[in-house]
This record gives sequence, structure tokens and C-alpha cells, in this order.
Amino acid sequence: MHDDILHITNLSKSYSGVKALDNVKLTVKKGEVHALMGENGAGKSTFMKILAGLVIPDSGEIILDGEMLKNTRVNDVIKKGISMIHQEILIVPELTVAQNIFLGREKSITGTKIGWTQEKILTSKAVELLSKMDVSIAADIKMKYLSVAQMQMVEIAKAISNDAKVIIMDEPTSAISNKEVDTLFRIIRELKSNGVAIIYISHKMDEIFEIADMITVLRDGKYITTKNATELTNETLIALMVGRELNSMFPQPATPSDNGILEVKNLTRNGKFSNINFTVHAGEIFGIAGLMGAGRTEIARAIYGLDPLDSGKILINGKLVTIKTPRDAVACGIGFVSEDRKGLGFIPELSVKYNVTLASLPEHRRGIFLSSESENKAADQMIADLKIKSSDRNQKVTHLSGGNQQKVVLGKVLLSSPKVIILDEPTRGVDVGAKFEIYKLIHNLAAKGIAIIMISSELPEILGMSDRIMVLSKGIQTAILSRAEATQELIMKYAVH
Repeated sequence: MHDDILHITNLSKSYSGVKALDNVKLTVKKGEVHALMGENGAGKSTFMKILAGLVIPDSGEIILDGEMLKNTRVNDVIKKGISMIHQEILIVPELTVAQNIFLGREKSITGTKIGWTQEKILTSKAVELLSKMDVSIAADIKMKYLSVAQMQMVEIAKAISNDAKVIIMDEPTSAISNKEVDTLFRIIRELKSNGVAIIYISHKMDEIFEIADMITVLRDGKYITTKNATELTNETLIALMVGRELNSMFPQPATPSDNGILEVKNLTRNGKFSNINFTVHAGEIFGIAGLMGAGRTEIARAIYGLDPLDSGKILINGKLVTIKTPRDAVACGIGFVSEDRKGLGFIPELSVKYNVTLASLPEHRRGIFLSSESENKAADQMIADLKIKSSDRNQKVTHLSGGNQQKVVLGKVLLSSPKVIILDEPTRGVDVGAKFEIYKLIHNLAAKGIAIIMISSELPEILGMSDRIMVLSKGIQTAILSRAEATQELIMKYAVH
């Protein structure tokens, strides 16, 4: 068809004899938002890496705007008109916003060699681009000073600046606020009107149905179907993705005890949050909700000893404790699963075994040596308990799906036998089937009497999982709601208080 911009047939890729992609096809039209859906492990990442020139397929055809792409590398792909916005943000922290946007293209953009004149032109062009996007980020500031959400917007600006015919967006809203999501969707609609095609990957169903024209589903590396978004519902799409219906997304809640495990009194970190007070009971899932920048993660980091408190008290089982470092927190029985899996959760190039046992190495010491047998036993037990899908305990964590990486981080925390676990965005970037498994795991931990603090940007998740919900607005605690009284409307009312 004359309006097809991208036509892919019989795309296959195997790793060590295991088929990551098996004869997958996709057709995308100009000016179309085409969602690519599937559980982690469905083949989406391999598919996108091939399109972006990061991986060479074993077989198949990729035709972009009538031209066959063969063995193309990243720079070739970008020049031919395919740009990708990665879920894991790729930036050079010490360079400015403008330098990051035009990295590697400075001379072609400015027509001048490196120097003050080139920098001035780059900054001017970046200011123009960001202004057109209606994004208020200074073009001459170093990337390291931006928030994750701002970095994501810079990545989007970089893709637009390439004059791409096709832009691949991999979980583009996983780290940005509702206001920035609105900005992104406005930009997407403008790109559509200019004939740019968007391949959109997200685990957030509401986004898919708001922005997508067409939806293609992959499962276990195979093509399942392509449908017009209007033909599908949440339930029918989930059934196509997982191959079965999920009757209830959230397991039945356990009954928390009256035994207060963690209590915080008047916690304050100047400029971040002030006078935070709550108690989390044994077996309770205590949700923390609020808009981006409300102070949710900052409170979690302070309790875990990653950031200093200016004032306030932390009590464990009624006893005052001093937590100045994560080591202190672990010694007090507090575990923390960060929203930044790759930055703070695990070491990508190490194995499942080494990552899982990392925080509990003293437990596996025999004299002055580590016992491989003890480590192996603990890792195998955690792989079985958490149903971590890996070839074996020695597989590198970087090769696991997002959901399984999250389970590895959870396993590492569990081996330190915590009384309290803080989960910051525990299902960020995790597909719907793996989300369900993680929800069950969280409920099982609560049923064993562990106190859970759960931070999430997804209101259905907070409402479905939490026994009580604390709402924050600009660092101030505005409400603590019971499961019975909490609604999306009420949470939003207190979040913008």
C-alpha cells in the first residue's frame, strides 16, 4: 500500500537455540500510532533492537518507505529515518541538554567545527525545539542536573530532531508525570499529523487505548494478531497477551494485625518533605500516592538511610532506631526495592545467583571463605519461590525480562529477612502477566507478617493493593485513607491539595 511506511515479514532471531522471535510480521502506516503489546519475554525488546539496528536478525525482511534494510547498524538506521526512545534513558550526564540532543551530529547541524560558535548554534536550535514542544527545560544546563522525567523529554526531543519517519517509543511515560504525559501525547498527535509513524510500547492499558490507532500482539516470540484499537477492550487485549483471562488483577487482601512494626514521627527533610507521621503494621500493605515531585521516593530513601533526615524519629517494634546508611536500615530489618532497578537494584553483568545473595553474603560465609554450596542453595530456593524465569542461577540478570529482573531485586531483599519492605514503583516497566505475579508475591509477603510500604504512580494499583493509603502533596501529608473510603477521585483531590 502507498501509505505503508514500514513493512516487516518473517522476522526471526534465536539466542543459543532459543527463539526470541519466530516469523514475526508488522505493517505500520504513515501518521499512525501502532502499539506493540505483549508480556515481558514476548519478543518486543528483540524486535525493537532489530529495528533500531542494535541486533541483526537471523532472517526476515524490513522495508522502510520502499527501501529494503539489510544488516543496518544504529547510525544507518537513524539516517534512513528510524529513531528510538529507550526505556532506560541513554544520556551523557556531563554534557548539556543541547549537546545531548545533537550528539554525533554537531557538524552537520551547525556547519561549523567544534568551538564556541558551534555551541551557540546548538543551544539556539535546542531552545527552538524545546519551545516548539512546549517543554520548559534550559538547553545549556548539564543533563546530570535534570530529573528523570526531564531527561525523558530530552530523549523525545532528540528523536524528533532526527526528522524520523518512524519513532519507536519504549515505555516513554514510565518516569514522567501526568502533565508531561499530556505534553507527550500532544507531541505524538502533531507528529501523526506530519505523517510520522509511532511504534508505541507501554504496559499502561489506559494509555494504549487513548493514543493507539492499531495494536499488534506478540506472545512467546510469535505474532498473534493485529487489531484496530477500537475492536479491543482491556480484558480482550490482556487475554490475547497472556493467552488466558486474568479473572482478577489484584489478589484478595490479607488481614493486617494490630502490631505496629514501623512507625515514623515528624519526619522532615528540608525542601523535600515535612512532618510525615504514619505506622505500618505487620501484614499491612501501606500505599503512598501523590503526583510526581510530591516526595514519595524521597521519604522512602530517607527511611532507608540513602538521604539524611533533618528531624524526626523512626521506631521499629516500638524502639527508637538510628538509620544513617542502608547498612543501618538492613540491620534494623528494613528492605528497599528502588524504582531505579538498573541503577540501584542489581548489577546487570552479574548472575542471578550473585545478585540475589549480594546483600546476605555474611550468611554464606564459612570461616574466612564464602560457601558456593550455601549461595547456590539460597539462590535456587529464591528462584523457585519467586518463579524467576532464567536458564539457571548463572544467567546474567541483564538477559532477563523486566519482571524477572524485579523478582531478582525482591529476592535479594528477602534473603536479608526483613520485617519491613519498601517497594518503590514495584511494577514499573513490567508487563500485565508479570504484574499479576508480583502482586501475588507482595500479598504472600504480607500474609507472612511482613509490613509493606508500596509507592506507585498507578492509581488502580494503589487502590487494588493497599490496606491504607497515605496521600502526599508537595512534601506534605494530606490524608491517610482506608481501603473502604479510598477512590481515585479522593486521592487526586488530596494529591493536588
